[in-house]
Amino acid sequence: MHSLIDLQMIVCPDLLETMQKRYRILHTIHLLQPIGRRSLADQINMKERVVRNELDFLTQQGLLSVSPKGVLLTKHGNEIMIALRPYLERMNRFDVLEEKVKQILNLDHVIIAPGDSDQEEWVKFDLGRRAFEFLRTKLKPNDTIAVTGGTSMAAVAEMMQPSTNGTNCLFVPARGGLGERVENQANTICAEMANKMNGEYRLLYVPDPLSEETYQSIIQEPGVREVLEMIQQADVVMHGIGDACTMAERRKTPNHVLNKLRKGKAVSEAFGYYFDQHGQIVSKVRTVGMQLEDLSNVKTVIAVAGGKSKAEAIKSFFKQGRSNVLITDEGAAKMLIKG
Repeated sequence: MHSLIDLQMIVCPDLLETMQKRYRILHTIHLLQPIGRRSLADQINMKERVVRNELDFLTQQGLLSVSPKGVLLTKHGNEIMIALRPYLERMNRFDVLEEKVKQILNLDHVIIAPGDSDQEEWVKFDLGRRAFEFLRTKLKPNDTIAVTGGTSMAAVAEMMQPSTNGTNCLFVPARGGLGERVENQANTICAEMANKMNGEYRLLYVPDPLSEETYQSIIQEPGVREVLEMIQQADVVMHGIGDACTMAERRKTPNHVLNKLRKGKAVSEAFGYYFDQHGQIVSKVRTVGMQLEDLSNVKTVIAVAGGKSKAEAIKSFFKQGRSNVLITDEGAAKMLIKG
């Protein structure tokens, strides 16, 4: 027996295409509002004339309002968008896609956002929203959440909201990271997350990377030791996954280490570790904070990474089996399935 969605795809494919297009517009506005018409057209790669016509229609339906700063969803528009989401994702067979990726990577949970964050900026914010929604289902009062830095974690922080599940939660940086852009540092991100969720936070002002001598000296500091204990007792860890060469260059890694990464065919990076395609450690940056072995004691470890270009890095990182949840996008998921 065909489902209603299957019948609609057969009999009225043009209707579904229109619905997908309008949902995409509503969804992008929801993530980036207020947003101007031209910026919206650029974000969704659609002609400005087409966007203008669609905005006029959606405004007439009471789903949008227009302000001097741009277009926003009305309360009714937000309700409609939320109601459409599972319908559209079912139509796109995301449930099948999620199950395939879950089996390939041997994970407990996989959540896939539509689109490709390599191509469209709004997709990364959608990853952030979905990561927050999943986190909210796992949080208990007084939990400790350790978070890494990076653009994916910054997007999660951007999309966070107060939650009764997260009462009195404590946010800590999973590692030091002074030297990165301020908005992408773990300290900045965990402070923003705590403020958004009315929680508490502790900071770790430590450079990254460190020499062995400096590392041994810093971890003896009482303030640093206190935060390290909190990190090691985290109930939830949220982290990104980086492309090995990109991350090494961003950190101004010395040439002899870069050569080691190239020779070892490093593919991915997380927590200061560089992994090859089999998940074997090629190199490790000496950092203060969470170590790979610490993840074995954490019940919920959530990785957030998207974009077709990240597929190889994602597969590489999960080979060593330290995380059990992946929040990714359609671009990365389809590339993972292709192998």
